Amino acid sequence: MIYDYLIIGCGVAGLNTARYIPKNKKVLVLCKKSPWQCNTFFAQGGIATAKNKDDINLYIADILEAGVHQNNTQAVEILSSHSIKVIDDLIQDGMKFDTNPDGSLAFTNEAAHSKSRVLHADGDATGRNLHMFLLNECKHDIIDNSIVVDILLQDGICYGVELLQNKKIKRVFAHNTILASGGVGSIYKFHTNSTTISGDIQGICVEKNIKLKDMHLMQFHPTVYVEQQTAQKQLLTEALRGEGAIVVDENGYAFLKDYHKNAELAPRDIVSRAIFDHIKKTKSKIYLDMSSFSKDEFEKRFPNIYHNFLKLGYKIPFDKVPISPAFHYSMGGIKVDNNSLVANTKNLFAVGEVACTGVHGANRLASNSLLEGLVFSHLAVEKSLNNRFKIDINKLNIKQKEYKLQIPSDKKIKEQLRNLMWKTVGIIRNADELKETSIKIDQMLSNDIGRLLYLRLLTASAIVKEAINNTSSIGAHYLQKDKK
Repeated sequence: MIYDYLIIGCGVAGLNTARYIPKNKKVLVLCKKSPWQCNTFFAQGGIATAKNKDDINLYIADILEAGVHQNNTQAVEILSSHSIKVIDDLIQDGMKFDTNPDGSLAFTNEAAHSKSRVLHADGDATGRNLHMFLLNECKHDIIDNSIVVDILLQDGICYGVELLQNKKIKRVFAHNTILASGGVGSIYKFHTNSTTISGDIQGICVEKNIKLKDMHLMQFHPTVYVEQQTAQKQLLTEALRGEGAIVVDENGYAFLKDYHKNAELAPRDIVSRAIFDHIKKTKSKIYLDMSSFSKDEFEKRFPNIYHNFLKLGYKIPFDKVPISPAFHYSMGGIKVDNNSLVANTKNLFAVGEVACTGVHGANRLASNSLLEGLVFSHLAVEKSLNNRFKIDINKLNIKQKEYKLQIPSDKKIKEQLRNLMWKTVGIIRNADELKETSIKIDQMLSNDIGRLLYLRLLTASAIVKEAINNTSSIGAHYLQKDKK
């Protein structure tokens, strides 16, 4: 059987792709584990959008400013100008966003936005609500517990993928393949991502010589509770600071104003570096102070954060919560054009965090990730429908392989990698340490390892090598001059 569309990933980018594909097409959606184990489900803050036509140019200016003008300007214009339509489409199809008492949409402010233009749903459960909405809207087949181990790419034509399912390697063929598998969070010690997000697809791209772009540009969220034992850490949404929470040290000093005129509302890369620097200088613990909220106000606006931290023993908003930056988002990814078509291919698309349209530049503007998935998935479907490309399975001559997915020694190497990436390819980097890290990753790759760790290491190697090749500090890529 040959599907019309094969979608890899069950987050906003993958499910919204499925939503726009005509119902008469044969479509298969694959997810690594269960559908809700994706970053979309955990997204708290909201979805940014131009509020109206008059706001489009100002929104563009904010994206460019946050991205240090390293953005693909055309992609930014596309994101802003298409934002109103995709949000209207969602609302028309039944997605519910929070509203004001008069019934109008309730917009909040977040870092580096010049006005309140971020929509939210059920307070701080925007991602979860959007994810459940898109799952309900999906009329196509979804198969879980399916791990993609190879992309069947030959002469610029993608014939589908090889995947591990029920302990067997299978091939799935499609006329159009859409990669929507997310970023690379699990290669870092501290991260906010679902544990399924580990850069497997990016590693396959390295192996297949599929062009990656801006892989060194990693965004670290400034306000994350990292003291629990789970790999995925508890995020404290940007919207908290947008609505009055402040970052303080253990003496109660609000130090962000010393680093940027906008203090709590400075771009994420600046806030993360400020926290990192203040810890280094003062040896102080850093906290998020939410005491500007009343209890009832906080519980209504941020119900999930309230109840999650209640379980952890915190009385929010009265107790300050210890925070640290943690890996959050990859601005880089698979190089695609403005319609999400992968460079030098006929029928392979990439959407969402796995892709690099260049829309984020050197630093993603807050709450633009969900919007990116919505906008560029729509454009990918339009492009594919216009192309009407069909594969000829008889031309495929790639032999099927057998893989050891994991072996016992992988766990130790994986932990070594996560610590290494956090220490040397994090918020502040050093050229000598990056070169040492590249050598260490190459040594890890020379071991007898399982397929998934091998792909993860290829992705890490691509990140480090691009960091080495970029010798100037720009946005999220910040280099210190001397090794310390």
